[in-house]
Amino acid sequence: MLKLSFRALFFLTLSASIAACDSSSISDPDEDFVAERVLELPADPITGFAPDGRPIAAGVFTYFSLANNAIVANADSATTAWDIAFKGTTIIVNGGISGPGNGAAQVLSGLFSEVMMAPETGWNQDGSDGNAIPTGSGNGWYNYEPTTNAITPIPGRVVLIRTADGRYAKISMVNYYRGLPEVPDPQSESRYITFDFVFQPDGSRSFE
Repeated sequence: MLKLSFRALFFLTLSASIAACDSSSISDPDEDFVAERVLELPADPITGFAPDGRPIAAGVFTYFSLANNAIVANADSATTAWDIAFKGTTIIVNGGISGPGNGAAQVLSGLFSEVMMAPETGWNQDGSDGNAIPTGSGNGWYNYEPTTNAITPIPGRVVLIRTADGRYAKISMVNYYRGLPEVPDPQSESRYITFDFVFQPDGSRSFE
């Protein structure tokens, strides 16, 4: 039986440089998977505000390799070195119109710990009619509260990824803000995404 472990990585810039904090392990004999935690991945952080109050950002994706658990340089965005990329609430995969890989995705309802097999069917690639991981409140992985402008992950949503080279991973979105506030407020720094993931390196669809 595999043990559950979490390793937190602090991402300080949008470049390929990564400053990693000390790793920690949490063993749970009732879990049959290995999870990695990516902490506060910068997803095109806000750099300022326009006179009308609209947030301003660089408008660039942060590319990430699930196989290597690492940010990939933007210079490699046209290669198969990355699997998923983040810009605000938008997540793209390395396939379809977004990249040269075999990447695809689907969003399932269920508990992260209980999704033990990636489906054979139902995979979507990014296309001109929309991304494989839908955007918009309630459509994919998050809800948006207009009265507070808060973005929160939808409980019981699991993002399944087929990677650029055709392997599989599952993702649980944890938080959208720096510091992981349970209830974000107007001062919370957004677009710092924390997520847990399990990557299956042997090419099978099993997460056990």
